[in-house]
Amino acid sequence: MRMEAYQWKSGQPLTDDYIARFEKTGGLFDYNPWQEESWRERAAWLDEQRPPGVDRQRVADVLRAFNERAGAAPEALAAAEKLRDPRTLVIAGGQQAGLFTGQLLVVYKAVTLIAAAREASVRLGRPVVPIFWIAGEDHDFDEVNHIDYLSPSLSVERIKLEHPAGIRTSVSRMAIAGEQWAEAIGQLGGSLMDTEFKEGLLASLREAAEASGTLTDCFARLMARLFGPHGLVLIDSDDPALRALEGPMFRGLLERSAEVNEALLARSAKLKELGYEPQVELQETSANLFTYGEQGERLLLYRTEDGFADRKGERRFSRDELLQRAESEPRQLSNNVMTRPLMQDYLFPVLASVLGPAEIAYWGQTGEAFRLFGMRMPILLPRLVFTLVEGTVQKNMQKYGLSLEDVMERMEEKREAWLREQDAYGLESRFGEVKTLFRSAYEPLVGTLGEINPGLKKLGDTNLGKILEQIDFLHHKAEEGLRSQHESGLRQLQRIEASICPAGRPQERVYNIFAYLNRYGGDWIGQLLEQPLQVDGKHRVIYM
Repeated sequence: MRMEAYQWKSGQPLTDDYIARFEKTGGLFDYNPWQEESWRERAAWLDEQRPPGVDRQRVADVLRAFNERAGAAPEALAAAEKLRDPRTLVIAGGQQAGLFTGQLLVVYKAVTLIAAAREASVRLGRPVVPIFWIAGEDHDFDEVNHIDYLSPSLSVERIKLEHPAGIRTSVSRMAIAGEQWAEAIGQLGGSLMDTEFKEGLLASLREAAEASGTLTDCFARLMARLFGPHGLVLIDSDDPALRALEGPMFRGLLERSAEVNEALLARSAKLKELGYEPQVELQETSANLFTYGEQGERLLLYRTEDGFADRKGERRFSRDELLQRAESEPRQLSNNVMTRPLMQDYLFPVLASVLGPAEIAYWGQTGEAFRLFGMRMPILLPRLVFTLVEGTVQKNMQKYGLSLEDVMERMEEKREAWLREQDAYGLESRFGEVKTLFRSAYEPLVGTLGEINPGLKKLGDTNLGKILEQIDFLHHKAEEGLRSQHESGLRQLQRIEASICPAGRPQERVYNIFAYLNRYGGDWIGQLLEQPLQVDGKHRVIYM
């Protein structure tokens, strides 16, 4: 495995400045991740000033139980046990529970957590545990119910689970039937080429699915198999045992709901002053929490004069009713993206949080909300970004003189330039000459006809347009013939693009890991984690 790193643009201006020009972010973040003293400062704050949170022993109990149910490796269970030690700190980060682990970026977040925890442990000389926060409370099933793969025809195809019910409830509460799993795994099997690893992979998937009631269950089992041996600890945000620990924080978020939202709005205004666009749009009455309706539907809350209501104001809840839920039924409450960071810090002694580009941008809105509860935003680490370049793709890139930037940013331009180079007949210039010569000979004639009769001039102009149109038509057909003559080369260029930047999107945001596990086995993940991976915000290219 060979790896190269280079600077890249995330598409989020605030995140790009956070990574490369931290001084420009105007105090939106509490710690500069690139300064050594930030790590010692954060650790000291956690030791000495962190407000009382959940008892470590209870948190460790919940982590151990969840990871045991997920079939975690002994290394992951041992890591969960370390949290009982008051010296142990946490690197946290997470994602929704995607089908068959979801997009590659989910796997890369797990890799980043493990690498960052390992590095921080050496840096501080104390235990640091990586915790993957599965956002099972999220209700956007359509965002996580599918994976995409590259078909033999070089088109991007989709495997998808149908919504199991019409209720907008948390993914961790949606039961997936056995026949749904069987159909999805069958489709995946049909999409994979026959290799020495295929049957083992599919058997492993069937075993995980048979033991899973929900998408979250299956996701946890697969992630535990991939990363449990490397000490990754998993937790579901909608785990009832975890929710039972969160009541006091939910109470605080409800009691200070207006203050929390004002703090978020104030920080959003500061973002705009600095020239950034807030990632999350907030309303004046946002409560930044969800609750559940009688049918189990997840309802976003807004403040009213006498309590809270859903977006349409159809379902209303008194303040006392929700405070009672926080006290006795905390599983009936749920965080949104703005308060989830606060809950994470309430539960764990978070040294740093691993985030994607959009996440760093919206965490920039939360600093004042942290302070309301006596907290400080943890160090934010940009998730490692990878692009996998397979052997054949790499050879063809060399053959056509293409860099990764060429493929990701200007592939159409490069393809057309290559095709022009193959035009030994000079079709572009010759057709251009024909049109110029024809115009120069025909237009004076049409002008003369206009002196005879204005109607003839109009007819001549129409005739001229039709002839030029026919020349263009023939030119187009000639180009099609040229493309057909060089179909093999064009297909190789198409495969390069479809592999690295399908439909103009980064590979990590489209494809799933199982196609690569099927071709290369699972050892390459271990090899990747053995690399000295520095979490520095750079884009890494892995040559398989």
